[in-house]
Amino acid sequence: MDMRRDEARYKAQGFGTEMGIVGPIGLLIVDFVNGFADPEAFGGGNIGEAIRRTTVLLATARRLGWKTAHSRIVFADDGADANIFSLKVPTLLGLTENNPLSAIVPELTPEPGEYVVRKTVPSAFSGTPLAAWYVAHGVRTIVVAGCVTSGCVRASVLDAMQAGFRPVVVSDCVGDRAIGPHEANLFDMAQKCGDVIDLATLLGRLPNS
Repeated sequence: MDMRRDEARYKAQGFGTEMGIVGPIGLLIVDFVNGFADPEAFGGGNIGEAIRRTTVLLATARRLGWKTAHSRIVFADDGADANIFSLKVPTLLGLTENNPLSAIVPELTPEPGEYVVRKTVPSAFSGTPLAAWYVAHGVRTIVVAGCVTSGCVRASVLDAMQAGFRPVVVSDCVGDRAIGPHEANLFDMAQKCGDVIDLATLLGRLPNS
């Protein structure tokens, strides 16, 4: 895949315009739970490194007063809410409320006032009050971290854009169990539905960061 050639084609067709960061800013951390941090469960690839970098991002968000949300995949204990997503990936039904694999990783434990969204589909917005919660707090730009890049992150970024927010994907704070889909989806999101920048670039653009 010749990324430079492809990027030039997209640019010539008008894709990839950077939207920029407009406050107020919110943070969304998608599915950084124990199961996705564990290569023997749902993890692998660069997810562990993305979690470590997200600790810096979350500390910055807290210091600057961003409205922060975390998402978890949580199915009913008896599987009553099984759906097409769990039909495709049946092991997800094991991510129930009290299963440690569904708990947010300790280093990113939510603080009081941070919204924890429970979901049974890839997007943190689909079928949840998340968009309304951000709107109620005046958020215009949503900075996104989490996993996996090609699945729940991408779905959440697309829905954020469609709900009228400016998504900013922090490229080294998102991870996937396979690097190929990670890189391909970062490229595609940057062209169509969000800005994609690394953590150092983001921090350099923030006032008082």
